[in-house]
Amino acid sequence: MHVAGAGAGFANGTLDISASWHIEKPLYLSWISAVLEELLAERGVLLADGATGTNMFALGLPAGHAPEDWNIAEPEKVRALYRGFVDAGSDIILTNSFGGTAFRLKLHDLQDRVVELNRAAAALAREVVAEADRPIVVAGSVGPTGELFVPLGTMTFDDAVAAFTDQITGLKEGGADVAWIETMSAPEEMQAAAQAAIAVGLPYVYTASFDTAGRTMMGLPPAGLAGVASDLGVQPLAFGANCGVGASDLLLATLDMPTDSHVVVAKANCGIPQIRGDSVVYTGTPELMAEYARLAMDCGIRIIGGCCGTTPEHIRAMRHVLDTHARGARPDLAEIVSRLGPLIAPPPSAEKISDHGERRGRRRRSMS
Repeated sequence: MHVAGAGAGFANGTLDISASWHIEKPLYLSWISAVLEELLAERGVLLADGATGTNMFALGLPAGHAPEDWNIAEPEKVRALYRGFVDAGSDIILTNSFGGTAFRLKLHDLQDRVVELNRAAAALAREVVAEADRPIVVAGSVGPTGELFVPLGTMTFDDAVAAFTDQITGLKEGGADVAWIETMSAPEEMQAAAQAAIAVGLPYVYTASFDTAGRTMMGLPPAGLAGVASDLGVQPLAFGANCGVGASDLLLATLDMPTDSHVVVAKANCGIPQIRGDSVVYTGTPELMAEYARLAMDCGIRIIGGCCGTTPEHIRAMRHVLDTHARGARPDLAEIVSRLGPLIAPPPSAEKISDHGERRGRRRRSMS
């Protein structure tokens, strides 16, 4: 296997990876866990879990401490995190490994323990799901490196592939069923992580955060997400959106994704974050997240979960929706806003959906 070049180009709303790097021969996964595909075929719509970081803080994780360190130092607390979502009804749980690349772990002087910490994250999840009375997918969480690609930064495409390969190797050794590449902004970084998953032999999913006027921070629009992996030898099991700035904004992004022909993921934050003293509190109630789950089903989303601020209590309310709601007509943006609240960072075309959005758009323009 050989990867040439430093990554993809993105311009004028169109992703072009064919000119920047290629794979010289077909790739085949050395091992595939089919549990995700089997559950999708059996159940149609799956429930993912909620937040890792905000729930770890509730379990006592000190500010500035690497959550991944707890996979070794505080394994029972990590098991408790996983078990809470399993008991609430999740079909998919993400491992405590979001910042598990050497780039991120270096901030905590843990860069030499990448494989160990990621292996432990997945192994603890495997222990918890083994206790359950139903099949549950262990998804190895792979977050962004926090670095910028050249020429904006110093990271090369090969650097990124190497970092993700080490991380995903640990996740596979620990028993992850799938590499879950999440909260991404740069197409190149999604490609690098996907390339690493393929090389290690894990199927993969990727999701992006559309938090900048309807695009990712690096300019990728929702309609371009499907093309990120188009030149790879193995396609993702699913792709979609997570995190971002609010449930309405996230569902707006999914309206531009091909839900009829692909499995699309939605993992929205639980309301809006607010600073209260020394804490960040998310405003979303279980009832709000249940309504979001209904709308997500109506949008054609097949993997639904929560991101920052989402607790097992929220997931339990969403489980009830997935078990009782029959998919209805696909909502438009006006209906989404009327049921979930206004957009937080709307694209220019959506700024006037509500009076609130129109006022916010005018204020932004007047400050520019």
